[in-house]
Amino acid sequence: MFDVRPVGNLVGLMVLAMGLTMALPLMVDIAEGRGHWPVFLESMIVTCLSGGLVALACRDSVGQGLDIRQAFLLTTTVWVVLPLFGALPFMFGATQLAFVDAFFESMSGMTTTGTTVIAGLATLPKGLLLWRGILQWLGGLGIVIVALVFLPEMRVGGMQFFRSEGFDTLGKALPRTIDISKGVLNIYLGLTAVCTLSYIALGMGAFDATVHALTTVSTGGFSTSDSSFGAFPGAPQYACVLFMVLASLPFVRMMQGVQGNLRPLLQDTQVRTYIRWLFYAFAALAAYDILALGQFEEARLRERLFNVVSVFSGTGYGDGDVTAYGHFPFAILIIVGAIGGCTSSTGCSIKIFRYQIMLRALGQQARRIFHPSSVLVLRHEGRRVEDEVLQSVMLLFTMYILSLGLFSVALELTGLTLMESITGAWTAIFNIGPAFGPSVGPTGSVQAFPEAAKALMILAMLMGRLEIIAVIVLLLPRFWRP
Repeated sequence: MFDVRPVGNLVGLMVLAMGLTMALPLMVDIAEGRGHWPVFLESMIVTCLSGGLVALACRDSVGQGLDIRQAFLLTTTVWVVLPLFGALPFMFGATQLAFVDAFFESMSGMTTTGTTVIAGLATLPKGLLLWRGILQWLGGLGIVIVALVFLPEMRVGGMQFFRSEGFDTLGKALPRTIDISKGVLNIYLGLTAVCTLSYIALGMGAFDATVHALTTVSTGGFSTSDSSFGAFPGAPQYACVLFMVLASLPFVRMMQGVQGNLRPLLQDTQVRTYIRWLFYAFAALAAYDILALGQFEEARLRERLFNVVSVFSGTGYGDGDVTAYGHFPFAILIIVGAIGGCTSSTGCSIKIFRYQIMLRALGQQARRIFHPSSVLVLRHEGRRVEDEVLQSVMLLFTMYILSLGLFSVALELTGLTLMESITGAWTAIFNIGPAFGPSVGPTGSVQAFPEAAKALMILAMLMGRLEIIAVIVLLLPRFWRP
C-alpha cells in the first residue's frame, strides 16, 4: 500500500515553518501602527496549528526516507498546500481577496511567477507587501532544492544527467540532502543580503530595498509599486540587472566559487551560453531601437537591458510598456521568456541546459544525414548524453509547447482576447510574470480576468514551476497502484 505518512510529515513541517515566517510581517505591521497585525496573527495560528497537527499525526514515519513515488507526491503537494496557507493573509487582510484571487496571488508568489491580481500596492500595509516578497523568496529557495535533490532522481526533463554531480539522495543518507540545503541556503542568504545593501546604497529606502531584494534573488518580480521597478530608475536598475543574472546561474557553481574554485563557474557551458544569449537579445533590441530612432539614449538602452534580463531570467519586473517597442523587440522578449535561466537556479522556463541538449541533438542528426555510416555520440560538457536523458528532454519540450497551446485556447474560451490568452498562458507556464492586453491595464494586474481564467493560470503556474511531468504523473492511475 502506498504510504503517504512520510510525505504528510514533511509537508506538515513545511507548513509549520511557513506559519512561523508570518511573524516577520506581523512585527512589521505592529511597527507601522495601522492595526493590520491581527491578520497575520490569525493566519499564523491557523497555519502553525494545521502544520503541527499533520506533522504529529505522521511522526511515526520519521526516518523511513522517500521512494520515487513519494518524492513525486511531495514535490507537487508542497507547491499546492503552501500557497493555500500563504493565501490566508490576502483573504483576511486589507486586500479582502476572494479565494481564487488570494490563491492566485499566493501561487504566483510561491512559483516566483510574479503575475498579480492586486492594484494600488502603495496603499497596502507594509506587512502584506513584505509577505508577498517572503512568498517569492521561499519559493525561489524551494525550487533550487527541488532541482538539486528531487528532480534528478525523478528523471524529469533530463535532470538525471546531473546525478553524477553527487545529488542522488532519495532513500539514502539524509545528511547529504541537508548538506546541499545548507550550502544553497548560505549562497541564497548571502545574495539577498548583498542585494539589499546594494539597493540601499543606491538610494532605495530600507523597506523597498528589502522587499525587492527578496523578489530579485528569487527571480520573482513582486514589487511595492504598481509601476514595478520603473519607480527606481537609474543605478538601482543596473544593480537589479546584475543580481537577476546572478540568481539565474547554477547555485552549485556559486557554492564552488565561494569555496575558492571559480573555474567550474567560469567554464560552465550553461553559464557562458546564458550570458552570450543575453547579450545577443539585448544587442538585437538595442540595434533595432538605434536604427528606428537614429539616436543613442542611455535611458532607453538601460530600459531595454533591464526588460531583457527581467524576462529572460523570469523575474518579471517591468519598466515601461514593452509592447510599444515594436513587433520585432516584443517577439524577442517572448522568445527569451521561453528559454529561461540555468539549471539549479531560481530562473524559470525550460532552461539553457535543455536547449543545449536539443541543439546538439539536432546538429548530430544533420551530420548523420550526410554521413550515415559514421558512429556519433552525443556529448555535453565532455560527458555522454544517454538516450534516456535525450528522450526526457524532448518530452519536456513537447509538453511545454503543447501546454502553451492548450492553455492559450482554454484562456480564450473564458472570454479573453487573443493577446491576453497567449501572453497569459506564456507568462504562467514559463513563470515569467507580465501578461499583456486591454484587460491587464497599466499596473500589470490581471484582476479583470474571469475567475475561470485565473484558475487555469494557477494550474499552469504550478505545472510550469514543477516542469509539467512531475504534476501530470500524479494523474496516472498506475502511479497510485501498489
